[in-house]
Amino acid sequence: MTDIDIPPLRDPWMVAAFEGWNDAADAASGAVDHLIEEWDAELLIELDPEDYYDFQVHRPHVTTDEDDERVIVWPAPSIFHARPRHSDRDVLLLRAPEPNFRWSAFCSTVIGVAKLAGVTELITLGALLADSPHTRPVPVSGSTSDKALMERMSLQPSRYTGPIGITTVLNDTAAREGIATASLWAAVPHYLAEPPCPKATLALLGSLEDALGIPLPQGVLVEMTDAWQRGAEDLASRDSEIAEYVEALEQERDTSDLPEASGDAIAREFERYLRRRNVDPE
Repeated sequence: MTDIDIPPLRDPWMVAAFEGWNDAADAASGAVDHLIEEWDAELLIELDPEDYYDFQVHRPHVTTDEDDERVIVWPAPSIFHARPRHSDRDVLLLRAPEPNFRWSAFCSTVIGVAKLAGVTELITLGALLADSPHTRPVPVSGSTSDKALMERMSLQPSRYTGPIGITTVLNDTAAREGIATASLWAAVPHYLAEPPCPKATLALLGSLEDALGIPLPQGVLVEMTDAWQRGAEDLASRDSEIAEYVEALEQERDTSDLPEASGDAIAREFERYLRRRNVDPE
């Protein structure tokens, strides 16, 4: 790892998302892609895909370049570097398909790069399909085992047991190397699983904004979310079974939501408003 040329960075965060099992409706990878574009992030390093992928599962694509030459694009894990205008800290953005092979080696390599760059905190993003009505805000759950992040982000340790994705292994590897980690997951309505789901991506960005403490650019996501919402409502209006199912989910959601939880959500939204006030995020 010593031959990697890493520029001087300002106490960087790392934010990571993976396509596949951890990425319902592309909501998590969509959040990282959005930040790469909005921040004009620069590619820092690409890992060799030969070490981690089955190309019959993650097939390369052929396309044309600026000179109209045909080129093959491989599913390479990529780490980008961004300098958010309204922050005194840099951000490294990792996006990749979930590897097929050598998860431990993959995570050790990524965390090796993170340590060389001076990363002290890692946030992984994920999305799962859930019994969540599209008519309500997308729930985002989070967890951490780091005491400082618990207090700052109002999170608790994960109590989940069962199959895991690469984000869990990455967080575990980072924690063993002294990097504080947290995980944020958006709940995508399972009856609207077809990507993209900009509403879930926007919800993840809101929670990530709370974690980073800086305003994040929303760009076209607001308009895309409005269009997605209209499409979902049109689907429900044309299918009585879906409409009845959504109504049942709404009743269950409204019954289970505690008043204090709703109050916390309002407080977080107000804090985001204050961060964005008189600020033009890039």
